Amino acid sequence: MSLYSSVALPFLEYGFMRRALLASISLGLGAGPVGVILMLRRMSLVGDAMSHAVLPGAAIGFLVSGGLSLFAMGVGGIIAGLSVALLSGMVSRGTVLKEDASFASFYLASLALGVLIVSLRGSNIDLLHVLFGTILSIDHDAIFMVGAITSFTLITLALIYRPLVAECFDPSFLRSVRGRGALYHLLFLFLLVINLVAGFQTLGTLMSVGMMMLPAAVAQLWGRTLLAMAIIAACVAAFSGFLGLLFSYHLHFASGPTIILVATVIYLLSLVCAPSGILRRRLKRPHLVG
Repeated sequence: MSLYSSVALPFLEYGFMRRALLASISLGLGAGPVGVILMLRRMSLVGDAMSHAVLPGAAIGFLVSGGLSLFAMGVGGIIAGLSVALLSGMVSRGTVLKEDASFASFYLASLALGVLIVSLRGSNIDLLHVLFGTILSIDHDAIFMVGAITSFTLITLALIYRPLVAECFDPSFLRSVRGRGALYHLLFLFLLVINLVAGFQTLGTLMSVGMMMLPAAVAQLWGRTLLAMAIIAACVAAFSGFLGLLFSYHLHFASGPTIILVATVIYLLSLVCAPSGILRRRLKRPHLVG
């Protein structure tokens, strides 16, 4: 089997493979940088919680539309995700609970409610589509939606880059100069939710956060500056989508989990080989001996 037939032919011959590749690359370009900022803010588990929080809204959209409607489920997911984010913030500010604890409580309830709604009114196939995504059956409307979310995310991150970084590393400074840190925090949560909704359309609620956090972890091992980490994360996410689709095509695996597993392999290799990885830290530098 030639390199052409193994790598290029599946995307040239089949339209569904081209659409899946375009959607996964677009998703990675937006989700990767968001994941880097999420990790720098020590909110990695919050991202996982938010990925499940969109499920009841998507399930209600599924019921209202009577099927897997992109628009209805997307709008429902955004509303549900933002509602959980606002409720968690109110609980953390009004009680002794930290924000991560309130997020965990709401996400468990949201996950259970969403699964219950879909299972009551839909089939097992519908439930599997919602939980694990249907990237190979993605249509042009979904691609436009993912592309629009990615474009909006990158433009917004470019516009609020400085205050967002300041809010990540020194929120007290931003408060001292009346920098409206709460506004940027809310805006970042909005970017997080819409990227999870985009991931939900392709990888499902259980896998969408993997396209954020695994490339971000790889980027933190290889990058030295925030811009470098954002670029590395976007490239790793897009490359994981490409390789994952190829492996799923040739090995007849489920596409969504295969993409996340490819990103996991890259992460494990980076743990060993990256400048901040295990191997580099174990090797003694000659000029430091003695």
